[in-house]
Amino acid sequence: MLPTAALDYSLPEDRIATAPVSPRDSARMLVLRRADPEFIEHRQVRDLPEYLSPGDVLVVNTSRVIPARIQGVRADTMGKVEGLYLGPDESDPSRWRVMLKGRRMRENARIALYDADGQPTHLSLILHHRSESEGEAGAWICSPDGPADLLAPGAIALLERVGSTPLPPYILAARKRHADALSPSERDDRVTYQTVYARADQPSTSPAAPGSTPSASHGAAGSIAAPTAGLHFTPELLGRLAARGVLRVDVTLHVGTGTFKPVECEFVEQHPMHSEWCTIPPDSARVIARARAQGRRVVAVGTTSARTLESFPTLQPALDGTPLEHWTKLLITPGHRWKHLDSMLTNFHLPRSTLMAMIASLLDSTPGTADIPSRGVARLQTAYAAALSSNYRFYSFGDAMLVL
Repeated sequence: MLPTAALDYSLPEDRIATAPVSPRDSARMLVLRRADPEFIEHRQVRDLPEYLSPGDVLVVNTSRVIPARIQGVRADTMGKVEGLYLGPDESDPSRWRVMLKGRRMRENARIALYDADGQPTHLSLILHHRSESEGEAGAWICSPDGPADLLAPGAIALLERVGSTPLPPYILAARKRHADALSPSERDDRVTYQTVYARADQPSTSPAAPGSTPSASHGAAGSIAAPTAGLHFTPELLGRLAARGVLRVDVTLHVGTGTFKPVECEFVEQHPMHSEWCTIPPDSARVIARARAQGRRVVAVGTTSARTLESFPTLQPALDGTPLEHWTKLLITPGHRWKHLDSMLTNFHLPRSTLMAMIASLLDSTPGTADIPSRGVARLQTAYAAALSSNYRFYSFGDAMLVL
């Protein structure tokens, strides 16, 4: 088993990127090779085409980030309330599941909602009862309330009006600590905290909560955190990759609140892994399977794409025309046998996280050699130390690492 402490490291506060570089593909990129522990190069994401060959397959997560952060006040006490939209209620899709932070939340309380600029709106939330969905302690089932013409378009349209970009807590905290610095606007965040290939018309609709089944009545789904490795791509970089003959396929994983949940157990494998809805379309499965059979590389853009691929034991059902889709609780740690990918582009992750454990697993698993558990952790720590000594930027808006 992997001790959680083995994934710890110290990060100076000024290394937390609070905004992306511009252009996106000018972010730095640390390059490693699974088969060569001594190999390390310092490049930029725009150099990615140099490391890929014609016929290689790039797998991207097209889930779209929704403006899930909400703010308002208790209508009776005017106490400040902050929240995060989690999705529709399983039993009644017109109701919302919302994580709320405020004093003395109670049933039938009314939350008057503000817009992203902190201005009052004509919309509010009425609290019904605590959510009973798995992994959502502290969430409430609520009903949006307001003029009929504002409610009619549905939850996502309402969030576009009253919600704001669900930036990770560590970015918000870092910005608050440096309030004298010029922080990006909400308009900027909505653009930069979204991949250029994110799809509003998701190829699959996710059910309301783990344990339920897909239903179109639940409406379009989305993520409450970005698949951040994809934030580095620009249309120009995607065009250069296509011109080189690199194939691009889509998968979908809707990122949930569990992505921010720290590992608090002594061993990573004891961590209660969160559930996320993921899908592999038939066309994507066919391209991936053909590349694997022909010895071409499959490169996952980010841990969400990798987790989606590895969540299915086989791609066969999709090859026959049936989309692969389910709730995944897959936890990848050293010792995992990778089935569907060879390489990954990823960001630098929070210490003591399941995402670090996943990258350590990939570095453990060197093609053509016997796996040596724990080697991946040591290689990962060496890579992170190199990034720290070379002033790389960390976390969601930070720099990247390419594992070949």
